[in-house]
Amino acid sequence: MTISETPTRPSPSPRPGAEPQAHGGNLLQRVILPRTGDPMSVRSLYMDERTGIRLSTVPTPDMSASTAKIGLVGSAVSARRLRTTSRTSAVVPEQSEVSFGAYFNAFAASYWRRWSRLTEVHLKLSLEGTGRIDVYRTKSDGSPIFERGAVLQGPGRHEIDMALDLRPFEDGGWYWFDLTTAEGDLTLHAGGWYAADEPTGRAAVTVGTPTFNRPADCVATLTALGEDPLVREALTAVIVPDQGTKKVRDEPGFEQAAALLGDKLRIIDQPNLGGSGGYARIMYEALEHTDCEQILYMDDDILLEPDSVLRAVAFSRYSREPMLVGGQMLSLQARSQLSTMGEVVDRGTLLWRNAPGTEPHHDLADQTLRQTPWLHRRTDVDYNAWWMCLIPRAVAEDVGMPLPLFIKCDDTEYGLRARAKGYRTATVPGIAIWHMSFLEKDDTSDWQAYFHYRNRFVAATLHGPENPTALLRDTLKRTLRHLLLLEYSAVALQEMALRDFLDGPERLFPTLPTVLAAVRAKRAEYDDGRPLDSATQVPLSDLDALSAQLFPLPPKGKVGTVKGLAQSVLHNLRAPDPSHHAVPQRNVPARNAQWFVLSRLDSATVSTPDGRGVTFRRRDPAMFRAMLRTAIGQCREIAKAWPELRRRYRDALPELSSREAWAREVFDRR
Repeated sequence: MTISETPTRPSPSPRPGAEPQAHGGNLLQRVILPRTGDPMSVRSLYMDERTGIRLSTVPTPDMSASTAKIGLVGSAVSARRLRTTSRTSAVVPEQSEVSFGAYFNAFAASYWRRWSRLTEVHLKLSLEGTGRIDVYRTKSDGSPIFERGAVLQGPGRHEIDMALDLRPFEDGGWYWFDLTTAEGDLTLHAGGWYAADEPTGRAAVTVGTPTFNRPADCVATLTALGEDPLVREALTAVIVPDQGTKKVRDEPGFEQAAALLGDKLRIIDQPNLGGSGGYARIMYEALEHTDCEQILYMDDDILLEPDSVLRAVAFSRYSREPMLVGGQMLSLQARSQLSTMGEVVDRGTLLWRNAPGTEPHHDLADQTLRQTPWLHRRTDVDYNAWWMCLIPRAVAEDVGMPLPLFIKCDDTEYGLRARAKGYRTATVPGIAIWHMSFLEKDDTSDWQAYFHYRNRFVAATLHGPENPTALLRDTLKRTLRHLLLLEYSAVALQEMALRDFLDGPERLFPTLPTVLAAVRAKRAEYDDGRPLDSATQVPLSDLDALSAQLFPLPPKGKVGTVKGLAQSVLHNLRAPDPSHHAVPQRNVPARNAQWFVLSRLDSATVSTPDGRGVTFRRRDPAMFRAMLRTAIGQCREIAKAWPELRRRYRDALPELSSREAWAREVFDRR
């Protein structure tokens, strides 16, 4: 470690991949602070202002990690200890301690150890005042280890440069630092994590965000990209395929955002081609009309932390081999929640799920990084969703374009296709956006059910098993579940999806602009596909208040579950009470809409997951029989034709993923 005294004049912010005046080396990750007015829960993503690490002995700068025993004590939320003066500077008042062992400012060392060619990282801080700095690392089980510390004394600026070894992080672990004061304030002028080695290639990223009728969100993202000088410098282009009727150009604030980005901003009006059509257009434009080295996908319904763009680019440039770099998802509704740490794919059923050992919707305001052992294990993934995902140009040119799937599974399929060609994906903590949570969605039962089923089967032919038994068994289980939930529209969309899948890959391009209208029309044929604004639009149930608020408990054990299912199926085969056709038997909140509740009813109003409306569902035994029979028949047909279907879809993949085909079949045809 070196500490040098310099005058107190602030130094400019470092540029990624350049030689900053204050800190020599290449920036990997800035120290960033909360936005003005952020609540305490959001501040917890940037620093830990709780009673934090305490040492059993007072460490000295030359104390080895083995001589300092460390324990985490106390967790009460305190008053704001850090006084932020900008997004990158702050003051630690006297008699205070603040830990930067938090989501956005700790350094996810195990990910850099695993995927990058770096063997060490440099923590560089520009400080002014008196106090001390202590650096810690963790093991994969979250156990903290004191690394080293320094006392800061005397007037003027203290330039800190600590070289830190990345070798102890094979299975997991982070680095972070704490700042402590006694007499007088300690000012953090700037800081970050740096590499001494030179990166590969240029920081030249094209950012793309397709949008559909979310102009305000899109303008906010454009503004965030344009306001940060370091991000703006790294941009080669910002591409926005505008697929909606509410245009981004007409949104208040657009002109100011456009002025910040200048000629780097490109708005492309096109029909609604879904997420895959929007992202395909971004990749096409980036490869054909820019000299970018990275393509960064982002959704439109997000709040952007601009430094995440720079971090993703830096991670890509230091990776051992070209790879996809994914951002994690924080919840836009509860901004201190880490919604998704990383995702994997069950190859038998082609279902995506949270990676083993992770917990969705983890609230970092309640349990901080330092208090959550599982966050210190490295999480490996199969793919990263396109709420934020960086694809190097070399990977895009080799792997090809997204498939014309409209929505659902396009990002999963692309990640698996890239992996099959030797390109891995890393979902990196500290690289993240805030995205609308999926807690208020159920894409397997609304209009998206069609795409959920069709696209899973398409992906399974390309990346799934030779034997589709697990996939077909899962599909039939879901069919029965939909039927017991009186979700006949979802089963109708499943039937439509499997029929179109059986028709082969030749239908994917021609139906891309029209399939959504067909899906919505089919869903509207069924009661559960026509949401109402409120349950008051139909007669109220005759149940008394007590009975209306008591619901059956789930069956216990395997025997109880099998017995309950049998009874539910039998009930669905019996004729319903005609009086329940016009008057719902009961009103069911979304949280209680379980198969063991709805399968015993003749009718019910059921709240939608977002709480904005209800559906009036009526039991129909004839439809139950017919739909179950059709689903069984389709699964048998798919099982018989599976080898041929795999061959057809795999043979069609080069065409479906080619730039020429997208231009000919979609972009030039409109």
